Amino acid sequence: MTPALRVVLADDEQMVRTALRAILDSEPDIEVAGEAADGDEAVSVVRRLRPDVVLMDVRMPRVDGIRATEHLLAAQGEAAPRILILTTFENDAYVYDALRAGAHGFLLKRATADELIAGVRVVARGDSLLFPSAVRALAARHAGGRRARELTARLTGREVAVLRLMARGLTNAEIADRCGVSTATAKTHVAAVLGKLGARDRTQAVILAYEHGVVAPG
Repeated sequence: MTPALRVVLADDEQMVRTALRAILDSEPDIEVAGEAADGDEAVSVVRRLRPDVVLMDVRMPRVDGIRATEHLLAAQGEAAPRILILTTFENDAYVYDALRAGAHGFLLKRATADELIAGVRVVARGDSLLFPSAVRALAARHAGGRRARELTARLTGREVAVLRLMARGLTNAEIADRCGVSTATAKTHVAAVLGKLGARDRTQAVILAYEHGVVAPG
């Protein structure tokens, strides 16, 4: 039997944590292992419990979700949990900063129970949970005049195509289908893109793609 996904909830509102716990604990493959009321406590709880996923509120007292994310990724490296940011507004600059810090995606607090459950499973399996239109709008504000060729010069033509598909939120299997290759080959292309861009994961690669205008609007 596959072990349940272990989740830590980090939000300064008790009612929010209670609602999230009720939704997630109703799933046989998900277990809420612990809770935290701010970023500092989240770091401590995660260090002790070693969860698979952290649902991290972006705005919390004392230590916010951005700094908590930075600390966890810096301290634990590849052993760090997958971090899914919770936010009220998808165009919040805090969301962008959290993604740049290494969060693996974000979810709106108004999301349905099904969307929440699916989001936890998506990031747990190694994919990113992004909303292309929202990320495009956020990245456009931080592009700083950078041009596509500054990024694409590091990649082959196939890798540029793969990066664009990643930015649209496609999984490795979907990228493989679009490119007419095996899933293993698609995974190899994704790994090559990450390596050449110096990106920690798919999320950071996608952020770079939007910042440099590699992904066309629309």
